[in-house]
Amino acid sequence: MSSPLQVSDKSFEREVIQAELPVLIDFWAPTCGPCRMIGPIVEELAEQYTDRLKVVKLDTQANPRVPTALGVRSIPLVVLFHGGEVRDMILGARPKVAYTKMIDRYLKKVDKRRRKEQRRQERASKALD
Repeated sequence: MSSPLQVSDKSFEREVIQAELPVLIDFWAPTCGPCRMIGPIVEELAEQYTDRLKVVKLDTQANPRVPTALGVRSIPLVVLFHGGEVRDMILGARPKVAYTKMIDRYLKKVDKRRRKEQRRQERASKALD
């Protein structure tokens, strides 16, 4: 069973920015009611997308440096990172389907690029033969 990884200001660079997989990060705080409402959804997403997506949570009260640097002004904020860049985000509590649509849309793009790159490499390999 996969569950979201708790990240901090110190581990953010290593766990999110340098991650090979796309990363879904939940910016939340224990005193935020809507944040607590989407907590179970974020846990379900971690389970549902195991091996395709890294899911992490960052407590903005305990770790204010990263949210400040990224311009996070309101929570809950769920952000999709890949290659060290923000790819998509959802602000506020939403139903699970909103998050799965965002994730699936991005993973479809990643898969398409990966297939295109594989075909390019196959053609290059055949040209060398």
